[in-house]
Amino acid sequence: MQVPFVTFKPLEKELDSELQSAFRRVYESSWYIEGEEGRKFEEEFANYCGVKYCIGCGNGLDALFLILKACDIGEGDEVIVPSNTFIATALAVSRTGAKPVLVEPHLSTYNLDADKIEEKITKRTKAVMAVHLYGQPADMDAIYEVARKYQLKVFEDAAQAHGALYKGKRVGGLGDAAGFSFYPGKNLGALGDGGCVTTNDDKMAEKIRALSNYGSDYKYHHIYQGYNTRLDELQAAFLRAKLPTLDKVNEDRRKIAEKYLKGIQNTKLVLPYVNRDLYTPVWHIFAVRTTKREGLVEYLEKKEIYTNIHYPIAMHNQQAYRELGIKKGSLPVCEEISNTQLSLPMYYGMQDEIDYVIQALNDWQ
Repeated sequence: MQVPFVTFKPLEKELDSELQSAFRRVYESSWYIEGEEGRKFEEEFANYCGVKYCIGCGNGLDALFLILKACDIGEGDEVIVPSNTFIATALAVSRTGAKPVLVEPHLSTYNLDADKIEEKITKRTKAVMAVHLYGQPADMDAIYEVARKYQLKVFEDAAQAHGALYKGKRVGGLGDAAGFSFYPGKNLGALGDGGCVTTNDDKMAEKIRALSNYGSDYKYHHIYQGYNTRLDELQAAFLRAKLPTLDKVNEDRRKIAEKYLKGIQNTKLVLPYVNRDLYTPVWHIFAVRTTKREGLVEYLEKKEIYTNIHYPIAMHNQQAYRELGIKKGSLPVCEEISNTQLSLPMYYGMQDEIDYVIQALNDWQ
């Protein structure tokens, strides 16, 4: 049996007529940017997240960047980000001219450790960027407790967590603003790139919408030196077709995760930790850890089971961030995760493949 790391085919097969219809609507309208599909998706996704505003943009990185720019974060400022995250979180900070300050995660959850934030705060610190990594919400109450003490903004990087719940409330409305990615592999993915910002802040929403469209509040009137990053009509239409299925997709992923959690019995593997009293994850990634990762990957590939690593090189060890001057070994939790993490196959529609993967893992010596 061949098990891909991810495939979109089961969901796309179910939604074939809806996706075809979405394409025809846009194609026949001859309106491809800033139209009705985008407006309706923004309204629908805002309602889904339980927030007042959703502003579409070109991708998840742009979403985070727009949030920071709207709060006038830039040269000389600092933003707390987890050391264990995809590089886009830090890149958004760097694009503003500010400095990303890396804080270690919990080894159990892989998310930002609120107890380690305070020691990294300086007079230049303006905000904390909490990442809901792998679809598991960060501990927002603990993060807010520190942020309030120092009057810091709190932003969510929700790129991997569409529909996840923290104390019964959806991510996207837990901070001052949140950035989402609609990259095709996300739980809610477009058929190309896309992203959005969600917020309950009236002024921030107004400014982000202008910044994303050349700094314009209305046509040919520019109040900021803005950018060109918009969610196009076609991707918005595809997302509208997929949004009604998001809860079903997430529930399917939860069932797969539960089978993994109950079925994998190999003591060489460290399974994900879930604090069920705090959050309901959506399992964008199902990550295990092992000190024998290379051997496990080779073993699984021989059985045609394909995996991924999120992320094989810790951010502070990337050439792109040598400027931070963080020596290898200085962030041991992040580095341990990078050296041992392995993402198992996880996608909507998995059936017999789940048992096959579990059996293979339990048979691994």
